Amino acid sequence: MTAIRPDTTNGSEEPDEAAPATPLAGRNAVVTGGSRGIGRAIALRLARDGSAVVISYNKDTAAAHEVVAEIRAAGGRASAERVDLEVLSDLDRLFAAAEEFGGVDILVNNAGISAVGAIADITEAEYDRVMAVNAKAPLFALRWAAGRLRGGGRIVNISSLNTAMPESGAAAYSASKAALEQFTRVAAREFADRRITVNSVSPGPVETAMLTDANPPEALEQAAAATPFGRLGQPADIADAVAFLAGPDARWITGQNLRVTGGLL
Repeated sequence: MTAIRPDTTNGSEEPDEAAPATPLAGRNAVVTGGSRGIGRAIALRLARDGSAVVISYNKDTAAAHEVVAEIRAAGGRASAERVDLEVLSDLDRLFAAAEEFGGVDILVNNAGISAVGAIADITEAEYDRVMAVNAKAPLFALRWAAGRLRGGGRIVNISSLNTAMPESGAAAYSASKAALEQFTRVAAREFADRRITVNSVSPGPVETAMLTDANPPEALEQAAAATPFGRLGQPADIADAVAFLAGPDARWITGQNLRVTGGLL
């Protein structure tokens, strides 16, 4: 059998060049749930890399305006749109606002809610709500992207380590994120003809209000101690991974789930 030599090219006919300081210049991004926590860090990082950013938020108007102001103060372009992800028609307003920048190249489905409770205690309303926000809304955002995201675009869905390490009390939440990972794999195939990559990122425990509000201090200490680095993740840790997947260097990566967990397996 003839040995196959490794391909040492960059997959392009163009010569290698130094990475630009703003690799996302001229690109436009939508980040759902971009006013706080991981979403805020993602919006700021994409803006720092040169992308115009439209964020969605639900309740915290002041926090959303702070993100927009910070991006604009640094010379970037940004806007915020109030969206209830349980109301699918709100997505139309979000993407209409984003298209005012001239089109959309990057979609980050980040917004999500937690649902904590034993299977014996879960209510139909609780199940419906977590599935609507964490799974249904991202699916219909993907539906929009199927026809209107610009060719060569990037989609990143924020999942969770809970799909691989489910915990007691997280059945509905884990199921909603597992659905999102399956949407990622299917969309990667369906969108490939337009050179759109679709990937997901699964954070481990990240020090956000969503995590700290739902867990006592001793649980957070245990989570930090479980990582080889002995700390909780920070929103910027996740944002950096998303920026990579949203950028030009990830052109040959699609249909993948990147676990950004600080070594938790």
